[in-house]
Amino acid sequence: MSVQELENAIRQLPQDEFVELANWLDEYRAELWDRQIEADILAGRLNAAGKRADDDFEAGRCTPL
Repeated sequence: MSVQELENAIRQLPQDEFVELANWLDEYRAELWDRQIEADILAGRLNAAGKRADDDFEAGRCTPL
């Protein structure tokens, strides 16, 4: 099925089913994001950012949320 076919099918959904689909898409997108972050952590791509955050914290350059 093409993206265009999916778009057309989505436009024909009743509102309650569209809301259900939108919620599922939000959850799925969050799941994909979590997987990407995990992969980045395991690959060490966030090490420098983590070190900067630790350095800022230790230097007192952080404020409570």
